[in-house]
Amino acid sequence: MAHVTVMTRTGCHACEVAEADVARICGELGVSWSAEDVDADPELRAEYGDRVPVILIDDREHGYWKVEEPRLRAALSTA
Repeated sequence: MAHVTVMTRTGCHACEVAEADVARICGELGVSWSAEDVDADPELRAEYGDRVPVILIDDREHGYWKVEEPRLRAALSTA
């Protein structure tokens, strides 16, 4: 079963929207998900800081800046 992670930061409106989208989609598909604050870890901030939100599926980058719902659903249906 796949796991989705949203790389996010506090105060980021786009991150809040992405988290809500991922929560809804994952909830409908029965897929687990979590959010991780990039500012809590210097390595994560260096990796993802300019592109949040970043969507990971099983720790592999799927997309960034927004959730592309049809594409995410398709990826999760084959994961």
